[in-house]
Amino acid sequence: MAEEHATQEESGYGNQNEFFSKPVRAGKRTYFFDVKATRGNDQYLTITESKKRMGQDGKFFYEKHKIFLYKEDFEKFSEGLAEAIAYIKANSPEQDNSGTSHTPHSSGLNFEDL
Repeated sequence: MAEEHATQEESGYGNQNEFFSKPVRAGKRTYFFDVKATRGNDQYLTITESKKRMGQDGKFFYEKHKIFLYKEDFEKFSEGLAEAIAYIKANSPEQDNSGTSHTPHSSGLNFEDL
């Protein structure tokens, strides 16, 4: 029951204009994908990054960052997101199962040639 309360506190879940909520736990962060509606019943998406922090008084609080995404922007946003993710995947060092990163060789130089 305490976990449900923390999740509701993190996302602000429980609003009457909220139709769908998908929490995604990723390490120390939780992302919430929430479908909500305006007073005119137009649906939109909020993406919330929530991270548990400790305040100076020693009490925990949730630091939140939100993006509001409207239907007319879905296609351009998803194209931009896919392009950015593809770039990162193509240009990041490879990771093996041990967590060690390996930078791909692009210079064509072999150590034997040195």
